[in-house]
Parts: sequence; structure tokens; C-alpha cells
Amino acid sequence: MNTRICASSGPGEIRIAVTGNGRMLDFALWRPDMADGVGDIYRAPVSAHVPALGGTFITLPGQEQAGFLPDSEGLGPLTQGQAVLVTVTRSAQGGKGVRLGARNLPSNLPGGAEPKLLRRGLTPLERLAHQYPDAPIVIDDAHVATLIPATLHPRITRATSAFDSELRAQADALEDPVVALPGGMSASITPTPALVAIDMDGGATSADRRPKQTAQFAANRDALPDLLHQLRLRNLSGAIIVDVAGLAIRKRKALGETFGAALAHDPLRPRFLGFTALGLAEIVRPRVHPPLHELLHAREGRLLRALRVRMQADRGMPSSGQPVRLGCGYGIMQLLQDHPAWMEDFTRLTGRMLQPVTDQTLPANGWRFDHD
Repeated sequence: MNTRICASSGPGEIRIAVTGNGRMLDFALWRPDMADGVGDIYRAPVSAHVPALGGTFITLPGQEQAGFLPDSEGLGPLTQGQAVLVTVTRSAQGGKGVRLGARNLPSNLPGGAEPKLLRRGLTPLERLAHQYPDAPIVIDDAHVATLIPATLHPRITRATSAFDSELRAQADALEDPVVALPGGMSASITPTPALVAIDMDGGATSADRRPKQTAQFAANRDALPDLLHQLRLRNLSGAIIVDVAGLAIRKRKALGETFGAALAHDPLRPRFLGFTALGLAEIVRPRVHPPLHELLHAREGRLLRALRVRMQADRGMPSSGQPVRLGCGYGIMQLLQDHPAWMEDFTRLTGRMLQPVTDQTLPANGWRFDHD
């Protein structure tokens, strides 16, 4: 398989896709100045033990939220103010805070007693490079090389655009809650605070000349591998239910082997739990990194998408020498001030300066590009 890791740079974020034989195998969204913290190791003080929750809150230096260390991590009785070594095992997501662990930490950590960040976790690009050790890394912005270890530099190749039009379309499709599936089928993905609900729709199966249930079973069986691969590409996690299309409840159990086989290649090892009395397939996929929809729909994600679209429109166009003016509500202005690298990225990638201007007619989190 001709596998490649393609890193497409935009203001504030890098979209990373692993491809092989024209298919997207993996996807990650990397925001260098907004790391999710997974894998970071801290020496940090105990804040409070909460027996009712079965764990201890740990104050992480430099972080706004405390992390939660379950009692099952085996550190024993902890006292307030005691310094412990912990690592982030799950990022803050879905309204829940950072989850911590204390097992299998490296032995060569810096000594001392001062609470601090001891070691950063791997970046998304590093994680995928380790997962696909023989794949070349294609970048379209030389700045990316400064963000990764020198050991990965021999694998880097430079391209005008890391994503061709087909790969860009596949990446853009991950933002759509409706997924096109083989056989004319489709699925609607609806994340909720409690779970992710997926509803499959039959589409072209009505034209099948075989008996209805035979046709429905075959259509679901053939579409499920592509649908379940979306869990990995979109990083959908936690409780997931799937309502397959048109198949009688009593017949759905026969799809269990298809579910199990399709999930077997996922490195997070999701579990297929079977079907409910209503015929809904139940899946549990571990929460580690934030799901893609959460990253995209947050205020930061919506702004960065707008900057990426504008960057793509300006790239390759003759420069007028004039800055790109961005009218901002006060919340967006504060966000850009907190992340100056986003404006630096825009200038480097387009050759035009991004000039944010406060616009009091806009809502706090509103923005608009002024016409050139």
C-alpha cells in the first residue's frame, strides 16, 4: 500500500491525513498552540480527595482546570498539597475535565520538588508517524518541520499542496454530519452530550430485485465497514448507537460479525456490545482526544475554518499589497490577541497581512472579511 502522511497547513491548525491507495486511513487536526495535553507529564500538587467520586483532584501547573486522578491508579492515600507524578490520559472534552493516570511513567524524568510540566506528549503528527513508521511525510509549509523532532526530518518531502483536490474533498466531508455510503446508502451522525446517535438510510436498496430483507441485510453489511471507519476518522468516542436501515429487529443480530470485524483495526479497540431490545447496535469507543466535531464547532474551530477558506482563496492570487481586514466582535478580537501565531501563519501562507479591526456592530463572537 502506497501510504503517505499528508500535513496541510492553515492559519492556526494543520490538517493531517494518512492515505493509502486513494483512501483516507486516518485523520487528525493539529493546533500547535492549543494542544489537548494528552501524554503530558506533570509533577503536581494534590488539591482534594473526593471519596464519592472515587478519585482525587490534582492542580496542574499552568492549566485552568484541575485534573482528576482515579483511585484505581493505585497511588494510595493522598494528602492535600502532596506532590505526585501524573500523566494526562484523556483531554478535556464534552464538558468533562482532564483525566489523569499514574501508571507506567518513564523513569528518566527530571528531579526536584517544584510543581511543573515535566514532558510534553506527542503531537498528532508524531503519533501518526509512529503508527505508520514507513510512510513519508508530505508538508506544504516549511514551518511544520520546526514543530517536530529532527528524527522525523528525513521522512519529510515538500509539495506545493499537501492535499490534492480529492483529499481536500474527503477532509472537508468530515465536517458534514451526513455520510455517503456504498450502495447508495447514507448515514446521519448526531452527537449528543450522552452519546453519538447514527441513523442509516436505505437509499438505492429499493431497486434491488431480491426479497426485501435479503437486500436490506446485504446493503447494511456492505455499508457498515465504511460507516464504522468514520468513527476513527472523526474520532467519535464514548457511547455510540447505530440504527441500521430497514432490517427487521430479529435479523439484525446477524450483522454482529460485520460490526466486530470492521472495528477490529481501530487502534483504540472499540467494543461492539450487541443490539438493544429496539435493535440498536451499541458500541463503546474510548475517549482520549477531543472528537472532531467538538474541535470544529467551537468558536476557535469556526474562526480557523474561515481563515483557512480565505487563505485558499488568496493563495496564488496576485498580491495587492493591502492587508486583509477582518472585522471582529470583541470576543474574536481577544481570541486573536491570545493567539498571535494565527495571524503570523496567515501572512506566511498567503503573503498578505491579516488586520483584525474591532467592529462594534458585530456580536462578541462574530466576524466578517471586508471586501478588498
